[in-house]
Amino acid sequence: MADSKQKLFTEFAPVSTEAWMNKVTADLKGADFDKKLVWKTNEGFSVKPMYRAEDIEGMAQTTSLPGEFPYVRGTKADNKWFVCQEIEVENIEAANAKALDILNKGVDSLGFVIDREDVSAENIAKLLKDICVECIEVNFKTCACASVELAKILAAYFASANVDLAKVKGSLNFDPTGRELARGKQFEDAAKAYAEMIDATKALPNFRVLAVNAAYLNNAGAYSYQELGFALAWGNEVLAQAQAAGLDVATVAKNIKFNFGVGSNYFMEIAKFRAARMLWANIVKAYTEDADAAKMAAHAVTSDWNMTIFDAHVNMLRTQTEAMSAALAGVDSITVNPFDKTYQESDEFSERIARNQQLLLKEESHFEKIVDPSAGSYYIEHLTASIAKQAWTLFLDVEEKGGFLAAVKAGTVQDTVNNAGTARRAAIAARKEVLLGSNQFPNFNEKAAAKIKTLAQDCGCDAPAAKVLDFTRGASEFEALRLATEKAAKRPKAFMLTIGNLAMRLARAQFSCNFLACAGYEVVDNLGFETVEAGVEAAKAAGADIIVLCSSDDEYAELAPKAKAAIGGAAILVVAGAPACAEDLKAQGITEFINVRTNVLGTLTAFSKQLGILK
Repeated sequence: MADSKQKLFTEFAPVSTEAWMNKVTADLKGADFDKKLVWKTNEGFSVKPMYRAEDIEGMAQTTSLPGEFPYVRGTKADNKWFVCQEIEVENIEAANAKALDILNKGVDSLGFVIDREDVSAENIAKLLKDICVECIEVNFKTCACASVELAKILAAYFASANVDLAKVKGSLNFDPTGRELARGKQFEDAAKAYAEMIDATKALPNFRVLAVNAAYLNNAGAYSYQELGFALAWGNEVLAQAQAAGLDVATVAKNIKFNFGVGSNYFMEIAKFRAARMLWANIVKAYTEDADAAKMAAHAVTSDWNMTIFDAHVNMLRTQTEAMSAALAGVDSITVNPFDKTYQESDEFSERIARNQQLLLKEESHFEKIVDPSAGSYYIEHLTASIAKQAWTLFLDVEEKGGFLAAVKAGTVQDTVNNAGTARRAAIAARKEVLLGSNQFPNFNEKAAAKIKTLAQDCGCDAPAAKVLDFTRGASEFEALRLATEKAAKRPKAFMLTIGNLAMRLARAQFSCNFLACAGYEVVDNLGFETVEAGVEAAKAAGADIIVLCSSDDEYAELAPKAKAAIGGAAILVVAGAPACAEDLKAQGITEFINVRTNVLGTLTAFSKQLGILK
């Protein structure tokens, strides 16, 4: 038997970075390495195709252990997290019954969303009836105007419930700044409210009453470094306000809970949470030497921004990878949004699936058994350091300009994040960012209008008075286009006129069907026609509104003018590809081309306007 302490692969000679680069350069055959293999992230830094040990030499983050400052590897020595599910409290007794039911189905963290009109000692007692608050995590969210009252009611309830107050874990989501960001509603004298809430719950050391809801930024389309940089400035604003009001900073820090969104950029999200703990620890250390105060309490909720109405079951794939990122990154709790959240109040099936997505990670994949498995990964350590640098630069910029609250009141934060969301939607329109089922590989015959039941709600406490975040999802413009098609008197039909080179016509027909189905058009594919005239005749017989000529670039110079002449004004002629003769064809009045460089949304919108579906 081989020596069990022998290192693996010792029989292989080490390969230097220079040798690797020589091999890569040779394989590139003269192509530029940086242009071909190095890509630039939305966060503004470059990512190489390979990393080696030398790339992480000197990084301080690689020397710490889980539970050690600066907590890049986690604030604890294990990777256990709470499985959280939110409950909209519309009926107190029904909410209590639902809570008891899902606690028996794997949930160990409850998130009650309660209207301010229902905030009373009697209702809280009914809501928490028969729930062992020492065994789970209990979280509450209500209107900011009722949060102080709710904090006092909860403190009184726990004190009278004959429980060990040190074992009561959870939070109250009081976030006046987030309220202004998301709803444009200002809150006067937040520092006073901070003091009242902290004082009311001082007997509950593991119950946090102040929130930094960075998930708002995520749901508005912020890039990862923006969400992190603004979240740090947001948390620092709370500390600064509390300090100015004479509160103990360490106590305030121990009362802050960060609620982050988590998107589908798998490795970047892992790095984001690792960097978040590290940077927050260093910020708090500037105020106090209390090591426990420097531990970030981080909750992750899967992103709303990239969820879709069409092909909604794909949302489960997105939320699964998002939950994986958060779990591997060592967050304290996770909420997985049900896949149908975008179009209805989630039902029992979708909520069960959302719960089970986390339970699978725990019980079958054993994610909670290993702490920070990404530690030492050259790639992830590089991402952690890079996103930390970008977020820290943004944090310092916000601080130099007066702090986070000043930036919110000036609209700087809202503009920055909304511009990022606009840029990302533009990338989706051009398929530079893919949302399966929306801008790529749609379910051709799906209809969704009948299933949309979700309505926006407002707490109604006052009118908006400031700029707000734009929560338009990435798929929203494609969905609006497709829903307009559903409402049209006639569903447009796109006919593939396949002719000539067999391989090219089949590939381009497949591409074109996928392209046009993103608008909800009916697509008719064909194996091929002997002549253009036969293809046009078949298209007219089928009642085609759009005829797509699918052939090879070399054949378009001859075939496209014939197709135009045969079609006349009976349908829109589209050429699939980007042939060298495109300018000559345009001069002959053939103006529509679709290819991989085409803006999908813009092109389909123009077609829908020509067809009278859109104004």
